[in-house]
Amino acid sequence: MLGEPIRFVLNWGRRYSLWVFNFGLACCAIEFIAASMSRHDFMRLGVIPFAHSPRQADLMVVSGTVTDKMAPAIKRLYDQMPEPKYVISFGACSNSGGPYWDSYCVTKGVDQIIPVDVYIPGCPPRPEALLYGIGQLQKQIGDEPLRKPSLRGMLRRPDAA
Repeated sequence: MLGEPIRFVLNWGRRYSLWVFNFGLACCAIEFIAASMSRHDFMRLGVIPFAHSPRQADLMVVSGTVTDKMAPAIKRLYDQMPEPKYVISFGACSNSGGPYWDSYCVTKGVDQIIPVDVYIPGCPPRPEALLYGIGQLQKQIGDEPLRKPSLRGMLRRPDAA
């Protein structure tokens, strides 16, 4: 089958060149930063930290308490990311509201707003847990089927029949 080698190569490239858009909202963001430092160094896994804008990112890591006021901003930034895009929910607060779940202003998990691919539990989660979660996401990316290219948004030439 001709498509299988192409799928393997494309997924291999996507899996080992993830540009991260970190959306750090609270104390879990410090653990995310620790995962990018020399002791844990997630760049060795092919993860490039700190994309300058959501338009350059493949992976959004939401770490910290998501409030109802911040939810529209997260959704807007997620919508600005190009396809294929992935989300890691990092920490108890972004997974389910954490210790603030009963508050009137806390969203009960970032999955209420955007689709999440990998959940990483903990309060705060260890940097090793983020490395494991990235490995799980890379396995998911490696197993993805090829998607047919979308023609949405492309202009059609007037002389094309």
